[in-house]
Amino acid sequence: MEVETVVRERYAEGAEACQQSLCCPVSYNRELIELLPPEIIEKDYGCGDPSRYVRPGDAVLDLGSGGGKIAYMAASITGAQGQVHGIDMTGEMLELARRYQGQMAETLGYDIVQFHKGLIQDAASILPRASIDLVISNCVLNLVAEQDRLQLINGIFSVLRPGGRVAIADIVCDQEVPEAMKDDAELWSGCISGAFQKQAFLDAFSAAGFEDVRYDNWDDQPWQEVQGLAFHSATVCARKPGGERAADEQSSACCS
Repeated sequence: MEVETVVRERYAEGAEACQQSLCCPVSYNRELIELLPPEIIEKDYGCGDPSRYVRPGDAVLDLGSGGGKIAYMAASITGAQGQVHGIDMTGEMLELARRYQGQMAETLGYDIVQFHKGLIQDAASILPRASIDLVISNCVLNLVAEQDRLQLINGIFSVLRPGGRVAIADIVCDQEVPEAMKDDAELWSGCISGAFQKQAFLDAFSAAGFEDVRYDNWDDQPWQEVQGLAFHSATVCARKPGGERAADEQSSACCS
């Protein structure tokens, strides 16, 4: 199975028509959602809300930015002094995101969002080293082939400034997903068979050099149960060492 081809084809279809099977129920900030064009909302696929970790003035990288929903939400929080970059490999999704770029700039009163075509594991070759305050992603890391995940997480570490933060919403399984499921293209592109094992997901960020690695959110109710395995929506937070920690980080375990 060629993972990138399978995923690209599934999400190209999702840019043309809504794919309900790719969505988890997520509660988003109503005020931010109301700023967005209906088509972007309809064709968004995710399992969490990493935009809630964005701070005013942040330089944000959204991995697997799709139709631009989270990127535009992040831009409304960062303000004109911030920056938002989205990386996505699917041309149809990028076309959707860019179609509304002028409209969103007019709505917000500033234009700080840039979309880049590429693989998210190549982030370090797309953006300068140590240029980002916060890396976010919404149900996308599980779609990356297993052999590319070390490069992916090391790339996240590279583009972050010292003290930079990570907030990754994704699908996680208590157990290791069996190989037979990993070979199922439908399950992989549907955010199931590429799910990270719960502890291994945290260990991967720790091994890359991150600190304060933890689950900031874990949905006890599984999103789906497949072949006896429970798949949960979760958000991993972590921090790159160095820099000056904000007061709320010094006094709390939360990365928001």
